[in-house]
Amino acid sequence: MATAYAPQTAGTGPRARVQRLGGFLAGMVMPNISAFIAWGIITALFIPTGWLPNKELGELVDPMALYLLPLLIGYTGGRMVHGQRGAVVGAVATAGVVVGSDTPMFLGAMVIGPLTAYAMRLFDGLVEGRVRPGFEMLVENFSAGILGAAAALAGHALIGPVVRTVTDAAGDGVEWLIDRDVLPVTAVLIEPAKVLFLNNAVNHGVLGPLAVQQSAEHGKSILFMLESNPGPGLGVLLAYLVFGPRGLRASTPAAIVIQFLGGIHEIYFPYILMKPRMILAAIAGGATGTAIFLAFGTGLVGPPAPGSIFAYLAQTPRGAGNWIGVYTGMLASAAVSFGVGAALLGFGRLADPTASDAPTASITEQET
Repeated sequence: MATAYAPQTAGTGPRARVQRLGGFLAGMVMPNISAFIAWGIITALFIPTGWLPNKELGELVDPMALYLLPLLIGYTGGRMVHGQRGAVVGAVATAGVVVGSDTPMFLGAMVIGPLTAYAMRLFDGLVEGRVRPGFEMLVENFSAGILGAAAALAGHALIGPVVRTVTDAAGDGVEWLIDRDVLPVTAVLIEPAKVLFLNNAVNHGVLGPLAVQQSAEHGKSILFMLESNPGPGLGVLLAYLVFGPRGLRASTPAAIVIQFLGGIHEIYFPYILMKPRMILAAIAGGATGTAIFLAFGTGLVGPPAPGSIFAYLAQTPRGAGNWIGVYTGMLASAAVSFGVGAALLGFGRLADPTASDAPTASITEQET
């Protein structure tokens, strides 16, 4: 399903299907990103380690993460499938998933909201034109109420426990990587996935829920930075600016502004796709940044959406160590990506002086 937050995907292969899944996930999350930012601001200000610690106001943090954000995602996912009726039953069904959970059920909302809306769409298709005049509102309201209640019960009994198990397993995996200081290895998976436009599937589907949980518990999370770090993309673009084909150099300053200041990482994906070996530069930069983030024990309080320098400024927690760690890691990742990218481009010796076609892509998706 095409959304306003993902490029149009053609084809029916596995990659195309995963790209469409990523676009659908983005369509559920991105319209609500302002709510995530609001949650991040409240977390940064009022938790015990925040800028303005306040016990009473800090009580907003958990309810927003556990209830408000998943309900918004379930509502939006339902609306994408079946309009307002889908949105309502999607939100009701999501309530069954979030109740009793001590972890943010973003994945559960992403599953049950659209599924319930799809069931509602099927039912409406079956009864369309078969309801006697005057009974339309009665049938519509009761059918939505019954379906929503049934989905909420099913979600609470089935989907909720499954998602909690998956989330706990993913969290254990991340903790395993952190405990062994090998979290930078994730760049080998994340950076190639990004340039195939799978960034939303990785970010919203896996890292985001775990990061929100960690931030609620500890006041920050490194997981917010694994996929959103603008440093590797900046380094790749700088390498193209200095050592890339002459026909491409004129396009890179605008791409740098869009990527680093605007947070639209998709702008640099075609630059890597046209020379696939450049993915090594992004991987090296991503791993370097994550290693430095780990060394300083830093993280962000909320999702930096879009993934720009300004979003990072807004979500960096209090403390000189956090600020030094975040921006040292970001700049180092850009420097390493630039150095590796320059070497892969032969420091300009491999540039084709006749090349004049700049890469193009449908840049309609924001980074989170």
